[in-house]
Amino acid sequence: MLLCFIWGSIFILIKKSLIGFSYMQVGGLRIVLASFFLLFFGFKSLKSLSLRDWKWVTIAGFLSSFVPPFFFAMAQTKIDSGITAILNSIVPLGTTLVGIWLFGLAITKRQILGVFVGLLGIVVLIAVGMQFSSNQDYSYAFLIISSALGYAFNINIIKKELKHLSPLAVTTASFVVVVVPALILLIYSGILNVNYQDSAVQYSLFFILVLALFGTAMANILFNKLISISSPVFAASVTYVFPIVAVFWGVFDGEKIFFYQIFGGIIILFGVWLVNKKKKVRALNRFSSK
Repeated sequence: MLLCFIWGSIFILIKKSLIGFSYMQVGGLRIVLASFFLLFFGFKSLKSLSLRDWKWVTIAGFLSSFVPPFFFAMAQTKIDSGITAILNSIVPLGTTLVGIWLFGLAITKRQILGVFVGLLGIVVLIAVGMQFSSNQDYSYAFLIISSALGYAFNINIIKKELKHLSPLAVTTASFVVVVVPALILLIYSGILNVNYQDSAVQYSLFFILVLALFGTAMANILFNKLISISSPVFAASVTYVFPIVAVFWGVFDGEKIFFYQIFGGIIILFGVWLVNKKKKVRALNRFSSK
C-alpha cells in the first residue's frame, strides 16, 4: 500500500517538475539524483554481482530505469497525469505476456480474452481522449505503453535471473548502468544554463528531489523487494491502485476526468484481472481421502 501511494503520486510530481524544466531535464535529473542517493547507501552491495548478473542488470536497467523516466516526462507534456496513470495500469498484463513469450508460461483462453479486453480498454481511453480533450495529444500514449512493457520485462528478469540478489543491490546496479548516459543527456538538455534564481525553477526542483529520492530510489527498492518475496504478477498488480491515487491528485490539481475515460480504465483493469485470475482449486471430497 505504501508503494501504491508513492508510485501513484509520481505522476503529479512529474507534472509539477515540468513547470520549471523540460521533459529531458526532468528525466535526467530524476535518474542522476536517484543514482547518487542509491550509490551512497548501496555501493557495497554491488560486490555481490557476477559478470552474468551485470548483463541482466544492464538490460533491466535500460528498460525500466532509463527509458521510462524520459518517456513519462515527455508524455506528460501532452497528456494529463491521471490518464497517464490509467494507461500505466497495463503493466500486469504486459508482465504476463512477457512471461509467456520469454519464459515459457502457459497461456489459457481466458488470458487471451483478457489481452484483447485490455487492448479494447486502451483503444476506448485513447479514442475518447482524442474526442473530448482536443488540447491533448494522445499519440503520446504510446510512450506510456512502451514504458509499461519495459517495466514488464524488468519484473520478469528480476524474478527469473536476479532473484538471488538483494533488492538494494539490484536497484543500485540498475541505476549505475544508466547514470552516465542520463548525465550526458542532462548536460545536452542545457541543465547548466538553467536560471536557478527563477521561482518556477526552484518550485519544480523541490518536486524533482521528492520524485528522485522517494518516487524513484526508495520506491524501486521496495518494488524489487516485493518481486523477491512474491510472484511477478502480484508485484505488477500494485499498478491496480496507481490510477486511483493519480486521478485523485489530478482532479485535486484541476484536471478533468470524463466518465468515458474512467470507463476505459475499468475495461483495462478488467482485462488485466482476466489475464491474472487464477483458477479455483476444488477442495477434495472429504470421503475421497478415506
